[in-house]
Amino acid sequence: MICPCQSVDRLTQVRIDGYTTSWVFSGYWLQYRCCIYTTVLNERRLKMLLVHFFMPKLAHSSYMLAGNRTCAVIDPSRDVDGYIRAAADHDLKITHVLLTHLHADFVSGHIDLAAMTGASIVMAASACCTFDHIPVSEGDSFLVEDMKIDVIETPGHTPEHVSYIVTDTGRGSDPAGVFCGDTLFVGDVGRPDLFPDMADILASRLYDSLRKLMKLPDFCEVYPAHGAGSLCGRAMGSKWRSTIGYERKYNAALQIEERDSFIQSLTTSMPPAPDHFSRCSAVNRAGPATVSSLGEPEPLKPEEFRKATRGLDSIVLDVRRYDAFGGQHIPGAVSIDLEGNIPVFAGWVLPPDMDIYLVATNLHEVLETTLWLRRVGLDRVKGYLDGGMFAWSLEGLPAAHLPQLSVLEADLLIRSCEKNLILDVRSSDEYDNSHIEGAVNIPAPDLRTRFRELDPDSDILLLCSTGYRSTLAGSILLSNRFKKLRNVSGGMKGFNSAALAPACLMCSIPHGPRLLTGKAHDHITPGPG
Repeated sequence: MICPCQSVDRLTQVRIDGYTTSWVFSGYWLQYRCCIYTTVLNERRLKMLLVHFFMPKLAHSSYMLAGNRTCAVIDPSRDVDGYIRAAADHDLKITHVLLTHLHADFVSGHIDLAAMTGASIVMAASACCTFDHIPVSEGDSFLVEDMKIDVIETPGHTPEHVSYIVTDTGRGSDPAGVFCGDTLFVGDVGRPDLFPDMADILASRLYDSLRKLMKLPDFCEVYPAHGAGSLCGRAMGSKWRSTIGYERKYNAALQIEERDSFIQSLTTSMPPAPDHFSRCSAVNRAGPATVSSLGEPEPLKPEEFRKATRGLDSIVLDVRRYDAFGGQHIPGAVSIDLEGNIPVFAGWVLPPDMDIYLVATNLHEVLETTLWLRRVGLDRVKGYLDGGMFAWSLEGLPAAHLPQLSVLEADLLIRSCEKNLILDVRSSDEYDNSHIEGAVNIPAPDLRTRFRELDPDSDILLLCSTGYRSTLAGSILLSNRFKKLRNVSGGMKGFNSAALAPACLMCSIPHGPRLLTGKAHDHITPGPG
């Protein structure tokens, strides 16, 4: 690999597990899969260093801004080991934790980082946070070694939002970059509708905040807190950074010049907001419990597990592959496949005031699931089924089933004279983009209440893009006494692969969002005989 800096003497490779990362050195960056490349120039360390951490599923970007000895972490995720490991590997002390706003889609790691490192938390004064922090507002500034951090207020996505403008004074007086949180994304802007009663007001404030950011130089880099796949915006790009000049020229939202038109665009046809979006902001304002205080889930033998999950204050979450859930599962369990977007859908459908008990394939899946749940504020993971469904079966305990159909079998049923309700549980945007003729659309999370619109005695074929969400939908319907359910394994992707339907636009985007898409208005009919 060739470094763009011609003076680099050697290239050192370091790995940090758990994150996709890139190191940026005074404007030069190198990225290769999940590796970090550190450049050393004439045996001197370059002063300004930027580390990018990306959290898949949540599509969350966080950053470490470092000098020679100290560093700041911006918008950290709840599990903070990656930041501490990165700082230790380069002999850095974490002195500041910067929050751009009270995140709605995940629980932040500011309390854990401050407790473990002694770092000062910097947060907007208008957020009225109840934990120890340095409150900042428009015009405030502070230093991290030679890097000057200027605070500007950029409300819109949330009322208290601020952005941090970074100037590397060791090189010059112009801003090098801006940590803009969820105000400005690559190719998009933050959604202002998370506070429904304030949507128009916040959209108007966002209009002003974006124009404030546009006063920065064209070469100033943009470091947003989310990328493609996040529901904090509508059409984010897959790159993790951009420049003010590029966004000014090509960001569609910034091309809307009239305030009223901008407000109308940003308050209509937005993707649905999961339930935990209304909870995480309050958790972050109060300061979440430290992860170390939560403990680990307890292994429970089948009979112990059955007794523990009898109460009305408990719920069983099955995270095995959806076909395994279909084969057999504990009656009443909710299925959210660990391979799918478990944090979003768990935050969406699991009640936060209930104890959670896990069914998984192995201990690794238990621990991984527990971590994902904590990232969205679901801290009450109490135990897991020791030995899994195999142990459950050996004890002769009851099991339920969700039959699986291949897309070929489903196509035959659809074209037959049998009366089968095709229930498409994808988002409305996905459905509008392409669907099977005659299918009824109810997004999977909505079935928690909208199951009443369906006849529990009807034969229902469950369909999504792959099989993950349709199995979640099936588990919700089974718990509400629907019996005649069959899941279409492979979903719309399978129909396309079998040449039974044209491609769904969203399904064909490998790194894009999985809950929204543009509308191509393809209309799908069953395959020919």
